[in-house]
Amino acid sequence: MIRIAAEEAWAPSDLLERYRKLLAEKPASWDPGFHSLWGFFLGAKPRATALVRRIQDLGEERLADMDASGIAKQLVFLTAPGVQVFDAPTAVSLARECNDQLVDNVKAHPDRYAALAAIAPQDPAAAVKELQRAVAIGMKGAVVNSHTQGSYLDEPQYWEIFEAAQALDVPIYLHPNTPPPGMIAPFLPRGLDGAVYGFAVETGLHLLRLIVAGVFDRFPKLKIAVGHLGEGLPFWLFRLDFMHRSMVISERYPGAKPLGRKPSDYLKTNVWVTTSGMQWAPAILFSQQVLGFDRVLYAMDYPYQFVPEEVKVTDELPITEEQRKMLYQTNAERLFRL
Repeated sequence: MIRIAAEEAWAPSDLLERYRKLLAEKPASWDPGFHSLWGFFLGAKPRATALVRRIQDLGEERLADMDASGIAKQLVFLTAPGVQVFDAPTAVSLARECNDQLVDNVKAHPDRYAALAAIAPQDPAAAVKELQRAVAIGMKGAVVNSHTQGSYLDEPQYWEIFEAAQALDVPIYLHPNTPPPGMIAPFLPRGLDGAVYGFAVETGLHLLRLIVAGVFDRFPKLKIAVGHLGEGLPFWLFRLDFMHRSMVISERYPGAKPLGRKPSDYLKTNVWVTTSGMQWAPAILFSQQVLGFDRVLYAMDYPYQFVPEEVKVTDELPITEEQRKMLYQTNAERLFRL
C-alpha cells in the first residue's frame, strides 16, 4: 500500500505575479473573496510567505515534505481561483501555459506526481479543446475552481465541458473558491469567507446546482471529485432527498424539475470525495458509510494544510486493511487512471 494525496495545490510564479497585478489594479469590490484570500497570501505574514514558497515548488522542498508525511504521490493541480478570474482570451492562454509547465514537472518526477488540467470555463469551446489536449499529453482530468466570476457550471452553455469529460472518461475536480460578490457579504465580517466555512458553502452549493439541474441525468457517466469530504453534503443526504421531492411536487421553482433519481443517488454514483483538510476520523468513517468505501479518497490539501502527523488519523481508522488501501491508493488509481 502507498499513500496517494489527491488534492494538492500548485501555482507558478507568473500566475502569482498576475494575481498581484489584479490586487493592485482592481478595487476590493470587484471580487472581495479574491482580495481577502490572495491579499493575505501575497502579503508579508510568515505563514503566507511560507505557503507561497511551497506552492510554487515541485522539486526538492515538496518532495521532502511528501517524504516526511509518507506520501508516495501527489495529484497536483492549479490552485484557486486558477485562470478563472481573467478575461476569456487571457484565461485560455494561461491555462495552456500552466498545463504545459505542470506536465514538464510531472515528467521530471513521474513516480511522484500526476496532474489535472486547468481549463477556462469563460470560453467553453476552448476549455473542451484544452481538456482534450491535456489528456492527450498525460493529464488525468480537469480542475474547475468552482464559480467563474459568479457563474456556475449548471448553466447550459458550459455543458459541452461535461460532454467532453464524459467522452474522455476523466473526472472534473470541483475545487473551492471564495464566494462570489453576490454571496460573500455576510461571511467577511467574521472571517468566514475562506476555508473555515465559505469554501464549503460555495462549493457545496455548486455541486447541488449540478445535481438539481439534471447534469447527471444528461451525462450519466460524468465523474466529479470534490474535496473536504464533500463540503458537508454527505451529512445532508436524507434531507436533500426529502426536501427536493417536496420542492418538485410543489412546483415551486421553475428551475427545479423532476430528476431520474434521488439527489443522494448521484452523490453515491457520480461523485467522489477526498479527505483534504478533514483529517477527522468520525467524519471520514461517516462519509465511507453513507457514500461507500469506493467513493472516499485520501488527500492532504498541501500546502494549505501541511501537517505531516495527520496521516496517523487515516493510518489508525478502525477499518480493514483492504478498505485502508482503497482510501489511500486504489480509489485514486481507478478514478484518475494512475
